[in-house]
Amino acid sequence: MRVVVIGSGAMGSLYGAYLARVAEVVLFDPWEAHVRAIQEGGLLLEELDGSQVRVSLPATSDPTALREADLALIFVKSHQTRWAAEVAAKALTPDGLALTLQNGVGNREVVAEVLGEARAVQGVTAHGATLLGPGHVRHAGQGPTHLAYTPANEARVRQVADLFQRAGLEVHLLADLNSLVWGKLVVNVGINALTAILRVHNGRLLEIPPARALMARAVQEAAAVAERLGIALPYDDPVARTEEVCRATAPNRSSMLADVLRGSPTEIDVINGAIVREGARLDVPTPVNEVLVALIKAIEASYEVRL
Repeated sequence: MRVVVIGSGAMGSLYGAYLARVAEVVLFDPWEAHVRAIQEGGLLLEELDGSQVRVSLPATSDPTALREADLALIFVKSHQTRWAAEVAAKALTPDGLALTLQNGVGNREVVAEVLGEARAVQGVTAHGATLLGPGHVRHAGQGPTHLAYTPANEARVRQVADLFQRAGLEVHLLADLNSLVWGKLVVNVGINALTAILRVHNGRLLEIPPARALMARAVQEAAAVAERLGIALPYDDPVARTEEVCRATAPNRSSMLADVLRGSPTEIDVINGAIVREGARLDVPTPVNEVLVALIKAIEASYEVRL
């Protein structure tokens, strides 16, 4: 199978490194320094046990170099999803699939607008990764990947699942991912914005009482929105689950913190912003999430003048 990874930052690089064991993989990313490092010396993967392996695989920043792929993995930030889907449309074979494993909600729908419903696949992954520098990624957490299928694409999605399994990535298929998508969203609502605002690692949220209280309130608001939508979360206690993830990923920098430290646009609109929008539509109060969204947007707007 031929695979292109569109957005080869931390997670894209991690999946690319694993899939390169069993498939023809090309990493695509506009970050020239990262691409050049992989071209010249391969991708350095630091595994969970601290061991390192250098993976040799093609990388490019030229979208016209991508062609005849069977699968496009989309790992870009949410504001780049339509662009990534358009790149995928040109890179894929006529029946090739585009799989989004991005954070937040709404990305699959954008991909479907470009490629059609049958070729747009939603996934949720429990893996975590940290980009340590150009051409250097650390595997920061592991867990299953879940893929959704429809009657129109089930056979092809099963082929993708088989590829993932052969690459050493645990995978499960489901007809409906809403529970898992929202389960991950609710946890991200509690962690990402606060770590970015406070500029702390995930575990620190549990050590700062006011931050821990804010995290709990943000999560409770998100869970209330999910309940109003009729979505059953995949755990009984959303706050306890979020705290569990904080402990399990204590030394990690959240993706939103990484964005803020780089001075890049964040995914606040598809994480806490999604809760605010749905809350307004459903008449569910979300005051803490509203403030978190406003603070992140203020940080983004002040990148060039911050002291």
